[in-house]
Amino acid sequence: MLNTAQQKAVETTDGPLLIIAGAGSGKTKVITHRILNLIKKGVAPHSILAITFTNKAANEMKDRVSALLSEDMALNRPISMQERPFVSTFHALGVHIIRENARLLGLTRHFTIYDRGDSRRAIKESMEQCSVDPKAHDPGTILNMISRAKGDGVNRLEYFDHAKGFVEEIVSNIWEKYENILAREKALDFDDLLLKTAQLLEKYPDVKNHYSEVWKYIHIDEYQDTNRVQYKIARALAESSRNICVVGDVDQNIYSWRGATIENILNFEKDYPEATVVTLEKNYRSTKTILAAANSVILKNRMRREKTLYTDNDHGEKIELIVSYSETEEARAIADKARELISAGTSPSEIAILYRANFQSRVLEDSFIKKQIPYQLLGTKFFERKEVKDVISYIRAALNKDSWGDIARIINIPPRGIGKVTLMKIMSEMGAGNSVPGTKKDGPGTVGVVGALTPALKAKVSGFWKLLDDIRQEIAEKKPSEAVKFVIQETGIERMYRDGVGDDEERLLNVRELVSVAAQYDDLKDEGSETQGENKAKTGEASENKAIEAFLENAALATDQDELQKNDEAVKLMTVHAAKGLEFEYVFIAGLEQDLFPFKHMDDAEIDQAGEEEERRLFYVALTRAKKKLFLSNAIIRTVYGAQRVSAPSEFIADIEKNLIEENVPEKPSGAKAIFIDF
Repeated sequence: MLNTAQQKAVETTDGPLLIIAGAGSGKTKVITHRILNLIKKGVAPHSILAITFTNKAANEMKDRVSALLSEDMALNRPISMQERPFVSTFHALGVHIIRENARLLGLTRHFTIYDRGDSRRAIKESMEQCSVDPKAHDPGTILNMISRAKGDGVNRLEYFDHAKGFVEEIVSNIWEKYENILAREKALDFDDLLLKTAQLLEKYPDVKNHYSEVWKYIHIDEYQDTNRVQYKIARALAESSRNICVVGDVDQNIYSWRGATIENILNFEKDYPEATVVTLEKNYRSTKTILAAANSVILKNRMRREKTLYTDNDHGEKIELIVSYSETEEARAIADKARELISAGTSPSEIAILYRANFQSRVLEDSFIKKQIPYQLLGTKFFERKEVKDVISYIRAALNKDSWGDIARIINIPPRGIGKVTLMKIMSEMGAGNSVPGTKKDGPGTVGVVGALTPALKAKVSGFWKLLDDIRQEIAEKKPSEAVKFVIQETGIERMYRDGVGDDEERLLNVRELVSVAAQYDDLKDEGSETQGENKAKTGEASENKAIEAFLENAALATDQDELQKNDEAVKLMTVHAAKGLEFEYVFIAGLEQDLFPFKHMDDAEIDQAGEEEERRLFYVALTRAKKKLFLSNAIIRTVYGAQRVSAPSEFIADIEKNLIEENVPEKPSGAKAIFIDF
């Protein structure tokens, strides 16, 4: 059953629609039922586009839509069982559009998608070319500056023209070299997937008109987290039909540091004056106590739309405040509480420990290990493990032999006697962008390269190119799981880890797990828009294996939340940012101290109003992850950057009405010497 506000959102099918959806108000239910309603009114499923922000959310939405279409007896059965709307993340949408128009960007369908590690490697190489010392200028910071500019829709030339000061001039020069490397390797980085898509829609009217005609009904979830480029993409696609439905909550805008702009949702009615606005305030997740705390906290923010969450759920237990003397004591107290909950029958997977900064996880992990409580730390992605990336690199290099980053990574894994000197000699003599030896497209420089090698090295290099050709052939003919298994076996990776020592057994299990991951794509069929038939005409090449493309895309776009599917029976440890969109029965919010949460950067004299309001929104998000009970904790003494400091309780605690909280203060600290402070 839908409540009155949800029903209005579902039935408003034409024209712009803004859905202000409070935490736990059933927004996914509304979007999926709205899609069902559109189809029941005669809209073709392939004319519907739904964009989310995470793979987890996209998969959940796909499953729900499929279930609704399959179960609704009023629908024509063949249509309901076969056609599906196009549901994806923004970045996956970008990959889809770019692949279908790759030739316009000088790419092929099999362009490489850089992950963060690939980008850092290329930035370091660019810095070397510019004679910039990585000790004086952090590569990660430079990459972040380029990433932020791309998220704002700024290309390299625009950045160069408006560069202010010495640092931005350095970044401009590094960016130029970085783009050259991307072009050389026929690659795009994570931000390019959006920027290049926006540029395609802006520069080529035929492209924009095509997709506007294909997707006549557009849904965008978490609209408050869109950046300027995502905003441009949405505007372009909805320009002709104006059938755009955006769902979001100003109170949950927490990503300004990566380019999200709250103005997009605040200005929606200016962009679309004829828009209908529906507010979802009924919460189905949390207790009355938790919502009362969340409402009182967020009420202090000025940049928001008025909204008050309510629920028919019980009042529930009071919020428990745990005050400890040190971060070690805090971690012990949290671990003890978690163990009590598990002993009482709570599944470990229904317990989450949230914190503001990543460094807080170390002491928490120590306590969970000592007390033998199963836990999972979100942040180490499966696809970022070295052994997994090695296998992925073999596949990417086989499909794109211009991907020198992948070739450099794997040419000597397992060891085959091809060192860095040999690799650099091959690359320098061939020239950037030339074909790889052993392919039909060998350029005139190939003879010189082969001639420069000893007979033994020549045989090894030729064997490597032959191996890549074999892998490509396997990809073209076999299912993804079979192709991955072939890579693991034929490259010698499986034998290397099987005969190894130490952590090699775990690495072997990880690469074998990759076969299971790939198997999820074995039966993949084309879905979504009616653009597939035009692929060959647009790209000038056949789509060899869309299943392997989807597998590689998933590997490149995977997020921390995707790891929740593994090791389920464990307490979750994560930052509040990583917890966005998730829910748990019991939630601990650790480190609630002034300057930690709300967070104060070391170089900030004080937090400005915008920063202060975002910190409060972040705390609001943390509170509303809980279904049954909240635990808030802080420490009087905390070691930060090697120095102990006395911390005042977070101002956010005082924002919550006292009658909602019960305080738990340990009688005395256990273990090390105590420090007592009289406030």
